[in-house]
Amino acid sequence: MEDNFKVKHEVMALLKKFVDRFQRERMMLPRVLDNWVDMAFAKLVNILEKRKINIACVQEARWVGYKARDVDRFKLWYSGRVGDMNGVSILLDNDLRELVVEVRRVNDRMMIIKLVVGGFTWHIISAYAPQAGLDEEVKRRFGEDLDEMVHTEKLLKGGDFNGHIGETSVGYDDVHGGFGFGDRNGGGMSLLDFARAFDLVIAN
Repeated sequence: MEDNFKVKHEVMALLKKFVDRFQRERMMLPRVLDNWVDMAFAKLVNILEKRKINIACVQEARWVGYKARDVDRFKLWYSGRVGDMNGVSILLDNDLRELVVEVRRVNDRMMIIKLVVGGFTWHIISAYAPQAGLDEEVKRRFGEDLDEMVHTEKLLKGGDFNGHIGETSVGYDDVHGGFGFGDRNGGGMSLLDFARAFDLVIAN
């Protein structure tokens, strides 16, 4: 009993030492600016302009609500909830923003913008798939929502699908765009199967 108490006492002392050190180091961290989201967004817009990108889908955004806003040459539509780590958004440049005919925010993991370009209707989807450790019910609902939204002729889907399709296209030459890296995992295989089922190609 005495030896057991001694071990517990030493562990508590180490834990207290760690917490004290953590608190001291945390006090020395630079203060997070109140407008850090706006600053990050301004940098993103700058990158899009330099690379001449006119459509961008952003996940894990921190904008709260179901709104839209103008920034420089882009318009941002977003969907997010208070206290949520998810959030999705879509940015379109000034030329494309005028062609938008519908915006649909499904939830904080998925939204879609419909626009008409040259007589064709395009659907832009921004999606953020549930991580591997989340409840199966969450994954099932996400899959059902995504399945409902991809039944269209012209589709551009950008998102974080929390899966790795791998560097090689073995077994999926018809849908693998050739821009993957590392090893393929279960999430990546599911994404490849999804692309094949709906006649899509994973371009990047």
